[in-house]
Amino acid sequence: MAEEITPVPPAPAEPAGDREMNKDARTWGMLAHLSGFAGYIIPMGSIVGPLVVWLVKKNEYPFVDDQGKEALNFQITMLIGLLVCIPLIFVCIGIPLMIALGVLDIVFCILGAIKANEGVRYRYPFALRLIT
Repeated sequence: MAEEITPVPPAPAEPAGDREMNKDARTWGMLAHLSGFAGYIIPMGSIVGPLVVWLVKKNEYPFVDDQGKEALNFQITMLIGLLVCIPLIFVCIGIPLMIALGVLDIVFCILGAIKANEGVRYRYPFALRLIT
């Protein structure tokens, strides 16, 4: 006798609204991280970019609230590091430290943007958590 194989019902699909909201939240979270690059074009843009994204979308998406604060805290940390490097120029280590900070800023912003686009809450490894 042959056994009857009953098909397994498909998993219930998530509502289209949730999927789109998650996609929008991930996109805005990614933009919060990438907007830190504005500082390479506009003075203080690295602070203003994440601040604008966070202020505009923080009430709409909890994910953007979290990632916007994280990106803003990291950019504030980078600014503090840059300000510390300025007087260190006179003892010949300020310029190499500024270059290192620039490279770290680029690498970590890209990593944060990639993780946020995947929907993962990214934490920068050495950001001061000034805005909670």
